[in-house]
Amino acid sequence: MLATTYRRPYRVRAAQVPDPVLEHPDDAIVRVTRACICGSDLHLYHGLVPDTRVGSIFGHEFTGIVEEVGANVRNLQVGDHVLVPFNVFCGTCASCSRELYGNCENVNPEATAVGGAYGYSHTAGGYDGGQAEYVRVPFADIGPTVIPPDIHIEDAVLLTDVVPTGYQAAEMGDIHENDTVVVFGAGPIGLMAARCAWLMGAGRVIVVDQYDYRLEFARRFAQAETVNFREVKDMAVHLKKMTGWRGADVCIDAVGCEADGNLVQTLVGVKMKLQAGAATALHWAINSARRGGNVSIVGVYGPTFNAVPIGSAMNKGLTLRMNQASVKRHLPHLIEHVRAGRLRPRELITHRVPLEEVDEAYHRFSAKEDGCIKTVLVPPRAGRADVAPAASSPAPVQLH
Repeated sequence: MLATTYRRPYRVRAAQVPDPVLEHPDDAIVRVTRACICGSDLHLYHGLVPDTRVGSIFGHEFTGIVEEVGANVRNLQVGDHVLVPFNVFCGTCASCSRELYGNCENVNPEATAVGGAYGYSHTAGGYDGGQAEYVRVPFADIGPTVIPPDIHIEDAVLLTDVVPTGYQAAEMGDIHENDTVVVFGAGPIGLMAARCAWLMGAGRVIVVDQYDYRLEFARRFAQAETVNFREVKDMAVHLKKMTGWRGADVCIDAVGCEADGNLVQTLVGVKMKLQAGAATALHWAINSARRGGNVSIVGVYGPTFNAVPIGSAMNKGLTLRMNQASVKRHLPHLIEHVRAGRLRPRELITHRVPLEEVDEAYHRFSAKEDGCIKTVLVPPRAGRADVAPAASSPAPVQLH
């Protein structure tokens, strides 16, 4: 089969690899119909994630048709069109029983902090990813969700990660009515977090980024105010000035370990790799939040050391919440938001690319070329018949 394989930093290729096979009675084999390139994939692409091995198959956002099921699988049938959460999880451990699916205790037992995820190096369990024609899905009775017939496939593929992660980012911020919410990062996750902040009662949403085309997208997609940090001398002071010198009620770090904006952080964390990336956005979030405010972290950081102003967070009485999204927990109500038109995930998609051209797609996304926000990959065996019918266009939604 054809799959996205890692060669070295800044080099991936679509290559022929062996087809996956059932390895356990709980497995399923899924023929991929759509896959996405995620901002988190760029951390792998740039060589920042430990134990990313040559030949690793990338991709943790995908939908597909069930082709084969193991003997123990009861909830799926051959021919089902499913969306597969990016988390690999068992469904039975103490974490899963609390619906903390991103913290499953059984799928990556050698790691002390990281759960299991598709296509995210051996650091996250070594599971092959979905930027391929086929993928093995473990715990197939637990993870995949059959795509409802009225949900478009391009909405469905974004329900595997982007929508739940953005929604959980806003949820962890504990947004109250009329709160001011600042989102750092105008990638797909940050854009979705900004959009979801309105659903939770925000009175004001501000998005911070450095690329004008992404900030314009944030104004249109999330009806947010925007700040280009390249035009600001001191981010915390600027945001406090925007909020009457009080600070934001909620700050969301949707950037993670490759944040620009601080030369020392970038040099130490990204270039020299002496800490787990550049924690610039997290510094801004902590320093820009009001006293007693909330900071929500969904940007990806490595498991090793980061220089973080924890003393400022403590002295300001901040509440910090962070986690990988528990996708499965959010799906029922997110599907209803999509049906009602309150969320329109596929509006984030700017590029649709054949899997064979994945190397150019990664370069474009990494270099922020051609107005790229979100890229969907179409495998050669996806087939037009696999596309769910488009739902009728809902009426325009006023977010505030």
